[in-house]
Amino acid sequence: MHRCHQDYALTMTTHRSEIFAISDEYIDTLGRMSPMGATALGIPGYDHLLDDFSLAAQSKVADYRRDVLNRIKAMTPIDEIDRIAKEVLIERVESSLQLFDSKESFITYGPIANPVAEIRSIFTLMNTEGDEAIANITSRLNAIGGALESWKSLIEDMQALGLGTSRRQVLGVADQLEVHGSGGYADMTRSIDSAGKYPDLHLAAQNAQSACLEMAAWMMDIHAPRSLDVDGVGAERYAPWARYFTGADLDLRATYEWAVEDLNQINARMYRAADKLGLSGKSLKEVAEYCEDAELHRIEGEDNLLAKLIEFTEEAVAKLDGVYFDIDPRIKFCDARIAPAGSAAAPYYMGPSEDLSRPGTTWYPTLGHTRFNFWHIASTWYHEAVPGHHLQVATATIEKDRLSRFQRTEAWISGYGEGWALYAERFMDELGAFADPAYELGYLSGQAMRAARIVVDIGMHCGYEDFDGKVWNADSAFDLMVNRALLAPDFAKSEIDRYLGWPGQAISYKVGERVWVRAREDAKERLGAKFDIKAWHNYALKIGPIGLDPFEREMAAYNG
Repeated sequence: MHRCHQDYALTMTTHRSEIFAISDEYIDTLGRMSPMGATALGIPGYDHLLDDFSLAAQSKVADYRRDVLNRIKAMTPIDEIDRIAKEVLIERVESSLQLFDSKESFITYGPIANPVAEIRSIFTLMNTEGDEAIANITSRLNAIGGALESWKSLIEDMQALGLGTSRRQVLGVADQLEVHGSGGYADMTRSIDSAGKYPDLHLAAQNAQSACLEMAAWMMDIHAPRSLDVDGVGAERYAPWARYFTGADLDLRATYEWAVEDLNQINARMYRAADKLGLSGKSLKEVAEYCEDAELHRIEGEDNLLAKLIEFTEEAVAKLDGVYFDIDPRIKFCDARIAPAGSAAAPYYMGPSEDLSRPGTTWYPTLGHTRFNFWHIASTWYHEAVPGHHLQVATATIEKDRLSRFQRTEAWISGYGEGWALYAERFMDELGAFADPAYELGYLSGQAMRAARIVVDIGMHCGYEDFDGKVWNADSAFDLMVNRALLAPDFAKSEIDRYLGWPGQAISYKVGERVWVRAREDAKERLGAKFDIKAWHNYALKIGPIGLDPFEREMAAYNG
């Protein structure tokens, strides 16, 4: 710890304040403690290593966080920029420590958020060109066995404390390990070195696969039988997760009831859109099947899909830049790639490296399909790319004068981030981007999914009654997502597993969107003719990640 203090003292001469200096130190130190985090940030020197997931290693991280928390609380901000930076760091560190102390961060996992998925994803961010890069990938592949063993030891430690995880989530992660172990890593290395120039690389992939299969067998044969029969975590465990993901104190029952009404309104508009397609009298599920089978928006093959996604984003940038947003030339490009096999069913975004040498990237999981239909993808790509996550995250990345390094790289708060991305979809709807009724249905299905998420996430975890008077469960949630949010069955199943393994995260989208819309409408009412949408967008994005409650307070002071 003394060396960290020494590093902090040395950086004081290069930062605008001591709060910015400790934020920088915090990121560097976490990078040393988490090699995978270092790779994600673009910090060199750690690409050959994987994280240690053991309780001992995680306890060292928690001890360091407590030290930072004590030090930053004693610091005095020099201005408003500093004040927000301090508040965000304190809130995020305290939230992380709360989940550590309760052991929630160790017993709550599922296919979308767990060490197995994190390990596989980190390889997608690595440089693959040259001998040094190949050596790093080889070393990291050979480290997978040890990393999985460290996570296994953590699971055993939690088991010894009488703390377990839902069997559904354990089996879901075991399935993920099976995919990675049954050719997943070998496919990856063949795509990197198709000529077979690096035999050690391919041997390392085989070692990684063996480790995955061994862990999968342990999870299925040893851990799953002793895991919990109940899927939901209960209201007491749910509340801190909801607070962590939204940065807001929520009335869960009121939020649930609001979402039910919102879903009803969205479904009513969906029927009106179906009428435009000549599908009056059809169920929403039949309407979705019609749109999916239609030829108009069909795309054949992964390469054509990726080309369409990149072109779609470039068109959005051209339409929005200078009119509704000021988009920095350094971040106008957003890449699109196919997600690795074994990924969850939902598309996702990964931000650029700190130095922008690696661009922000959207990822599309094909689930084995080679034929796609853009009717439901268009709105999603406004969400993931521009004006959604890419514009938001990349803007924060380059705001080095206004945001601390922690704010720019690590302070992700789902309510603010996912709320913005859903607001971005709504904004494009307001601009008329979904004039095609099939695109409109795609947009509305996404809105319905996010409203339904609140209903089933709170409902399943807190034990609320469903629309038939029974307690929400995976089956009733699945029916709701298929019949009223138009999800494909395989996607719906993945989504239900996701909610049950990630309590509180699914509600952050709609809850966050509601705050973003409310903040904008409040500014319009207060400022009248002085209100400028581009200026408001620019200001809101440059605040950087922040909890929804403080975000709403900050935006209430916006004066144009």
